Amino acid sequence: MFETLFTQNPLPDLPVDPLRPLKGVIVGAGQVGLACAYSLLIQNVLDELVMVDLDRERLEGEVMDLEQGLSFIQPTAIAAGTLADGAGADIVIITAGASQKPGETRLDLVHKNVNILKKLIPEVVAHCPEAIILMVANPVDVLTYAAWKLSGLPRSRVLGSGTVLDTGRFRFLLARQLQIDPRSLHAYIIGEHGDSEVPFWSQANIAGTKLMTDQTSPEEHQMFDEVFRQTRNAAYAIIQRKGYTSYAIGLAVTQIVQSIIRDQSRVLTVSSLIDHLYGINDVCLSLPAVVNRMGVTRVLNIHLNDKEQEQLHHSASTLREVIEQIQF
Repeated sequence: MFETLFTQNPLPDLPVDPLRPLKGVIVGAGQVGLACAYSLLIQNVLDELVMVDLDRERLEGEVMDLEQGLSFIQPTAIAAGTLADGAGADIVIITAGASQKPGETRLDLVHKNVNILKKLIPEVVAHCPEAIILMVANPVDVLTYAAWKLSGLPRSRVLGSGTVLDTGRFRFLLARQLQIDPRSLHAYIIGEHGDSEVPFWSQANIAGTKLMTDQTSPEEHQMFDEVFRQTRNAAYAIIQRKGYTSYAIGLAVTQIVQSIIRDQSRVLTVSSLIDHLYGINDVCLSLPAVVNRMGVTRVLNIHLNDKEQEQLHHSASTLREVIEQIQF
């Protein structure tokens, strides 16, 4: 009945021992890695968490600080360690890399961070061969593609945080204008996590009622355009003021990890390999996808209007041009 809804059939279930502790690794203890760790801890997502960073002394201090709050939350074993200590991990979250500076785009970071991955990914696969790799460092779409190529893992097991955060920003800003709870609004940002991202306006809705129709007024169109502009530029606005983004991405990553670890099969706009869909081939970008213990098992075959298809093609081309500059 739903053959046309998904781009591929579900993968077989992964047998999971319900008594085995759920273990995760975060590589990178910068502001984003620490926000991810804090969010995962207070939401009791994992049984064990290993933090990895080149600056061992600072890492130990951060872990000590987190440990000393464990009496106030559900217990999680947290340690400052190495990738070898991550053996048996279910998920490896990679936040390590050069951070985006004021005036820089995410794509400006690509060569610095790909060079980091060339050393890091083989170590991840060697020590955590069964883990799903979740890329968070930017430019996330290009680095997700690089991690997949460097890892040799199945495409389902390498994904990026993609536009999960952008989608959250989009829903928050729209909901604030419409004066409703963001959780009651269904709208997505797709494509690149970056300047060429695409608002999926044609299917944005509240309780099945579309936000944009032929009756939408010029004033409403202007309001929607401004919401998307603020969504696309949100990171730049935050970085200009405080130097980095952290809290919201930490919460977004937690949602992805929950869907994987708890086998929830949630639909999230994670970045994954797209091949032969909408005429797009061999690039990682974000589309609504089913995420569970197997990673990305299915990508939804959503209906895009002509303008959205054109914008998505532009986004894919932007990413493909950068990927072609990388030497693997």
